[in-house]
Amino acid sequence: MTSGATTRPLERDVVWPVSAQNSGHAHGHRPRTEFTDKRLVPAVLSHQASELAIKPTENICYSDLVGYSEPLGGRGAVVAVIGGGASGALTTIYLLRAAAAARIPLRIALIDRHGQHGLGQAYATVNPAHLLNSPADRMSAVAGDPGHLARWAAANGIRPDDGFLSRADFGRYLGELLADAERRAAPTATVTRITCDVVGLTGNGLHRPLRLHLAADGRLDADVAVLATGNRTPAAPCPVPASPRYVGDPWLPGALDGVADGSAVVVLGTGLTMLDVAISLTGAHPETVVHAVSRHALLPREHRCPSDRAVQPPIPSAPDGGPVDLAGLIRHVRVAAAQAADGWQDVVDALRPDIPGLWQRLSPADKRRFLGHVARYWEVHRHRMPPATARRIDQLRSAGRLSVLPGRLVAVSETPTGLCVRIEQGGRVVEVAAGWLINATGPAPDVTATTDPLLRGLLDAGLARPDPLRLGIEADARGALLTASGTPSDRIFTLGPPLRGQLYETTAIPEIRDQAAALAGRLLAACRAPVAPLAAPGMEGSAA
Repeated sequence: MTSGATTRPLERDVVWPVSAQNSGHAHGHRPRTEFTDKRLVPAVLSHQASELAIKPTENICYSDLVGYSEPLGGRGAVVAVIGGGASGALTTIYLLRAAAAARIPLRIALIDRHGQHGLGQAYATVNPAHLLNSPADRMSAVAGDPGHLARWAAANGIRPDDGFLSRADFGRYLGELLADAERRAAPTATVTRITCDVVGLTGNGLHRPLRLHLAADGRLDADVAVLATGNRTPAAPCPVPASPRYVGDPWLPGALDGVADGSAVVVLGTGLTMLDVAISLTGAHPETVVHAVSRHALLPREHRCPSDRAVQPPIPSAPDGGPVDLAGLIRHVRVAAAQAADGWQDVVDALRPDIPGLWQRLSPADKRRFLGHVARYWEVHRHRMPPATARRIDQLRSAGRLSVLPGRLVAVSETPTGLCVRIEQGGRVVEVAAGWLINATGPAPDVTATTDPLLRGLLDAGLARPDPLRLGIEADARGALLTASGTPSDRIFTLGPPLRGQLYETTAIPEIRDQAAALAGRLLAACRAPVAPLAAPGMEGSAA
């Protein structure tokens, strides 16, 4: 919903096509649409000439044919923000602020496949036991104002648990920031929320340089697009049966609704997602037992209260920002951690802002070495769990309701009562009888194997290219996608998790916030630049 903000619609950028109206339905009316997400309210439709214009009353949900036409009565460029989670919300917030400050008319289409605009999957949870994994004083969404979130919580009577807010509260915070930005920017800049899958992105819109292809043959034309798509869903590490008892993405709306039946659950992965899944399932049924499996069986370490002592990041010296040796960097960090008066946690936190720069200074061989041998050990120290979560996990393990197993999933088969999960442990295979198998292994590791139609299409068309490690896609220093030949796009941008291969530390709120703030000005400049067609790979320098 628009939370009371005054909006100007994308009125006729997206409409029902005439062909759908006249395809055998009496009086040209569309068949009744079923909206599977009951939290969404369908848009109000009004008959105008030969088209049906979508009015901006609530989230717009498409589940039939959608067409397009050039807007009538609207002002300004159209920016399509693909993804309604933290990356999309922060992009929209800073873009609204920049447009309002510069008095540049702008219309933003904020598109989310699940209708979780401003929340995404991470902050749509309603379980109060799902906490942020960083203290509130480090999670401000306002650049340059680190205390903003803490002040918001205090003003709303929310008391953090050991300094950690629930993810639901943070989602509310993002939603209120977005609504406030909309109110302040209106009527100069406005937002329309669209609930739909974007399955393709090409050039040659009707009167705009980009065309977004929506699910069920919908289309939306835009001047600029931002890929704010977050983390990619991981694939199963081995073939799994086509069974509802395998949950490939536990954060999908309703994914865990049927799991809490008291049968045993095997969870792949032992990171922060596993902790939330285990807390949810064991809290929903008193007999549920969770077996978490990962190669090293490492759990995230527990946060402790940070000290007030300033700690210098342990960065090895290198002339003129030259290459950094991974082995030398590890030694520096270990020595600094051992010598730190208040422990290793302050050293790890002090290093965090410098990680993107250090990552870019590592050689390709060292980056691969880090991913293969060091990354998991770093992650459990860098991405820690709140004290309240640690206490709950300790209780579950002591009660025998959570076990953490080293091993590798090698096979899954269906049984009359559920699943037989085979786990390789030190050369032997152990069979675990389970009712459910849940994949919580984290982001998919190889972007070139993606089956997401939008990303697949961009890669195949040469409008995007994978980074050398294939962790994500490449962009220039200001967020413009690089084509297959390495030319920065002047119309397609990205931020956050898709840049993991380039920056490594790019998945948390502080990094995404700063990227969104920096990106806003470039998006406005792109909207005002002369329109040029998207160049085919290898043709960027040719004259039109």
